[in-house]
Amino acid sequence: MIEFEALPELVDPVLVAAFEGWNDAGDAASDTVDHLREVWGAQLVAEIDPEDYYDYQVNRPHISFDDEGIRRLTWPTTRIYVARLPLALRDVVLVHGVEPNMRWRQFTEELLRYSAELGVTLTVTLGALLSDSPHTRPVPVTGTSTDPGTARELGVEPSHYEGPTGIVGVLQEACSRRGIPSVSLWAAVPHYVAQAPSPKATLALVRRVEDLLDVPVPLGDLVEDARAWEIGVDELAAEDEEVADYVRSLEEARDTTDLPEASGEAIAREFERYLRRRGVDGT
Repeated sequence: MIEFEALPELVDPVLVAAFEGWNDAGDAASDTVDHLREVWGAQLVAEIDPEDYYDYQVNRPHISFDDEGIRRLTWPTTRIYVARLPLALRDVVLVHGVEPNMRWRQFTEELLRYSAELGVTLTVTLGALLSDSPHTRPVPVTGTSTDPGTARELGVEPSHYEGPTGIVGVLQEACSRRGIPSVSLWAAVPHYVAQAPSPKATLALVRRVEDLLDVPVPLGDLVEDARAWEIGVDELAAEDEEVADYVRSLEEARDTTDLPEASGEAIAREFERYLRRRGVDGT
């Protein structure tokens, strides 16, 4: 583990976290953190010791070979990265983990202790769920916060969810108890194409993170991957008339509920992204 003391002081850092497993339909949330880590050149600063949190018969270690042909054993765990963004007003702490099998409260406390040592001032958790959303339409991303003040400030909805939750929900509740502002972003993955990867949902989450943090995010191959994914699903649906009819019914339901002003908001957000990527002040 790299000691946090070796790091330069971070600037108003925000933590962005995703966990593989129950919270991660199509791997969309964890792939989002992976994308951010790669395009921002994030530095690994810590790994949580997995011995207390994982059942290795459920989440087994993985054997692979590196570029030099050396055999490596990778244990399921949670890794913490730091991204220094020179042109941004704040730095980013990225957390990519596997949902633990046990001792969730202890796990959450340990993660928040690391977060406090790094000076995190806002926590953003990412998730993805299966839904009746057609693959041919933009992927809906819902933003919520357990704190009404944070919801108003960041333009998300107050959370009213009741029911089973995963480690993302536990982390959100722990942040709320500690008075740490937190937001949760969830992408809706079409349930009839639930297998990973789901690049269109990942792209939607990346764009929502970009909007929330007001920081341009290089998209790399994500746009092309999302387009290829959609074309591939189109071709599969065309081979099965029942699936094609079902997709058309989802499209009709979605188009009926989408309001004109929502489309206007989407256009405005896309224009703001364009300005950020061009290095232009949009105000």
